[in-house]
Amino acid sequence: MSYAVKEMFLTLQGEGANAGARAVFVRFAGCNLWSGREADRASAICRFCDTDFVGIDGDGGGRFADADALAAAVAGHWGDGKDARFVVLTGGEPMLQVDDALVDALHDLGFRIAIESNGTIAAHPGIDWVCISPKAGSEVIQRSGNELKLVWPQAGIDPDALEQWDFGLRLVQPMDSADAQANIAAAVAFAMARPRWRLTLQTHKMLGLR
Repeated sequence: MSYAVKEMFLTLQGEGANAGARAVFVRFAGCNLWSGREADRASAICRFCDTDFVGIDGDGGGRFADADALAAAVAGHWGDGKDARFVVLTGGEPMLQVDDALVDALHDLGFRIAIESNGTIAAHPGIDWVCISPKAGSEVIQRSGNELKLVWPQAGIDPDALEQWDFGLRLVQPMDSADAQANIAAAVAFAMARPRWRLTLQTHKMLGLR
């Protein structure tokens, strides 16, 4: 199959348990919780997304004919050296496109694979690091993994229910919106009240990274 990628770039992971790690980010085009069009935001399941995942016109983006072509592009962005190769598959919703062929091709080139998903599609079993960020109003079927990242506050999400899911780490992240300071305070209060959770921040935005 071919793959539609909005953008691809080398950076440092800015949030979550892998914050600070050198990584190639592959942002797939398309999402099943919002079309990406502002006209549709008010009626979407996910209304707070701050990411442009529409089209294939971003830096490093395009349509890749097969898994080997996409994996080769990832390796090209990583550059020389094969130590600690790390790729983050994100979106949009990456599990709309990630398949056996791509996972195998990336592993063949020595990449550890992380995914950032909304959890409404089962994560591929070959992915090395599964991060799920649930959205209120969606049906999350991927209820296990390495990292559960809750963007907060979100009306309609029950944190008590999330604590029954099988994740190694539970992280709470302030929602990036016009109410940023209030959201930071709410996320701090959340972590203080629930010691099973840790606060995570979007450090890439603080540092001016992508």
